[in-house]
Order: sequence, then structure tokens, then C-alpha cells
Amino acid sequence: MTLRRAIRAYPTLLRVGLSEVVAYRAEFLVWILTTNMPLVMLAIWHAVAKDGAVGRFDQKEFTAYYLAVQAVRLLTSTWVVWQMSMEIRDGTPAAKLLRPVHPLFAYSAEHLAAVPLRALVVSPIFAILYFTAGDRLAIHDPMLLAIALASLVGAWMLIFFTMVLLGALAFYMESALGLFELWLGIHAIFSGYLIPLEVLPPWIRGATRVLPFRYMLGFPVETLVGLETHASALRELAVQWGYVGFFFAVSLLVWRAGVRRFAAYGG
Repeated sequence: MTLRRAIRAYPTLLRVGLSEVVAYRAEFLVWILTTNMPLVMLAIWHAVAKDGAVGRFDQKEFTAYYLAVQAVRLLTSTWVVWQMSMEIRDGTPAAKLLRPVHPLFAYSAEHLAAVPLRALVVSPIFAILYFTAGDRLAIHDPMLLAIALASLVGAWMLIFFTMVLLGALAFYMESALGLFELWLGIHAIFSGYLIPLEVLPPWIRGATRVLPFRYMLGFPVETLVGLETHASALRELAVQWGYVGFFFAVSLLVWRAGVRRFAAYGG
């Protein structure tokens, strides 16, 4: 019954979320414009590759990679950890828990509603990516393109549930955002955000295969720019969705335990 009610309410929640994004469009555009680290890294690696390829990355490959990183990052990131941390401190969950729809459904709709506007903003990046490295992209291979699209959905869900898990820690500690800042630093290295994973030392590359960070960014990017074969992409997609299921279950458990603790203290 609760799931059926949430499904019926979801279109309305999406419209409300879109209205909020439009209302706060200035902050939205500022966030978009300040997410430029991949472009900085592109300039650095483009200069490095001027004297020769780094592994299989030449200048054109670096251009395709970092443009894809910029696009995927903007499409899949979420700010729910900040929102949850602030609301838990303010006592807002008390009102949300009285609504007939689970708060996590409302959070997901609010953040999912921003994706179409993000896609509109990043469409010029995809256009530049096509004209600079169109012959290497997954769009020429229907199977790889389907896997790339599925990996984008998986990346969004994996990031969202990870952020819910970190945000729910605010039920237990004062410095949940401090823990998130630590997570961001680790993510920047192990996800391929700053450096392509292939050019990292072998022991780090091995670690990225068993940690979830690569499946939040590096795997969708590598698939999109044609660095994955069909077999490896399917295998990595299965791993990614396995992580999605795992973090969904853990984040829900932490949320439920946190809500009980919150109610016990009169929240």
C-alpha cells in the first residue's frame, strides 16, 4: 500500500522538485559553473600528452575522457547529504515523517527532478565531445550505448543511496558533513574524477575494482568513451548494480535506526 501510494504521488513530487530547481536557478547555475575541475585536469593532461601518449591515452583520448567526466559528474551528483544533515539538525524530519509518503521517496523525486535541467546544461559538452572524439564513443555501438545509459542510471542511484547513508549519520553524530568531506577526497582519486584509473599505479587500480567509487563515475565514463569491451562492460554493470542494491539496503537500515533514535529523543 505504501509503495502504491508513493508511485501515485511521485509525478507530483517530481513537479514540486522541478519547481524548486527553477526557483533556485541562480544557485543551480553557480553550482554548474563551479564544477570545473575536470576541465583543469584536461588542460594538465593535454599538455603532458603533447610529447607522447600516456598508456593508451593520447591528447584526443584525454579530451574525450575529461569531457565525459564533466558531463557524467553533472548528471549524476546529488546534494541530498547536505539537505539531510541540515534538516536533521533543524528537526524537519518530524514533519516529513507525518506525511503519507516515505521521506526518501520525496528526497529522490526532488533530486531526480533536477536531471532534465542538468541534461540541458551539459548538452553542449556532449556536442563538443561528439565533434572531438565521435569516432570513439559508444553511440556507434548499440550494445555499449545501452550499457552506458544503464550505468548512468546506476551511478545516479549509487551516489544517491550513498549520500542518504552519509546524511542519515547526522542522526548519530555532529560531524556527518565532515565525514562526507573525507568521502569526497577519497572519491576524487578512486572514482577517476581527477585522474584516469588506467594511469594510476597498479595497486591503486586493483583497489578501484573492489571499491564502489569507480562505479559512481569511472565506469560510466569509460563505457561512454569506448574504453570498455562488451564482456567487461556487462560484468562491471552487474557489479555496479550489486553495489546499488547493497547501499540501498544499508542506507535504509541506517535511516530507520536513526528515525527511531530521533523519535526517542523527542524529535
